[in-house]
Amino acid sequence: MTFSIAGRCAASGAFGVAITTSSIAVGARCPHARARVGAVATQNVTDPNLGPLLLDRMEQGLSASEAIAAVVKDRPFIDYRQLTAVDAQGRSASWSGKHILGTYGVSERPDCVAAGNLLKHATLPGVMTDAFAANADQHLGERLLRALEAGLDSGGEEGPVHSAALIVHHQQAFPLVSLRVDWDDTNPIAKLRRLWEDYKPQMGAYLQRAIDPTQAPSYGVPGDP
Repeated sequence: MTFSIAGRCAASGAFGVAITTSSIAVGARCPHARARVGAVATQNVTDPNLGPLLLDRMEQGLSASEAIAAVVKDRPFIDYRQLTAVDAQGRSASWSGKHILGTYGVSERPDCVAAGNLLKHATLPGVMTDAFAANADQHLGERLLRALEAGLDSGGEEGPVHSAALIVHHQQAFPLVSLRVDWDDTNPIAKLRRLWEDYKPQMGAYLQRAIDPTQAPSYGVPGDP
């Protein structure tokens, strides 16, 4: 009931995840990233603990595949989980347990990995990684969102999706991008696209306000000089 892509921008070193599902508030549970470390998606029957655990292992120096191997080893109920990870060198890896729901698939490539379950077809993740690779000149948030849109256009899930999220982490401990559509009856990915288009031109200003507010533009709201 989920499809996602985790990716790295080789040029900037940013990491991020775009994800959608038929359940509510996917952004609260499934996408994880950390500056200078990597990006992770946890899905299917989700255990949100696994995201930080995988990032911790990669921060300690393990590759994406080594981190997944370490986290899944002897962990209870791991066969209900689907995991993806991209590390600081752009190496990708995944785990799909034997209890993954419905038709599922994974596509691992340098700098990105896509995965899904309850899909229309198992080749859908490959469509997503193709879209990610084809847009290397774009901001990582744009590349991830285009990959998510390509997955939907390719068939998406067996049923309608209802929530979606986009995160990007770059040089700070806080996210550069953190956008969520927690519930929508029609097209949460289209709403996520509108959020991204509204946020994108303001992204640099919000970052500058955190780094040095004396050099940041005003908010342009009533009462703000």
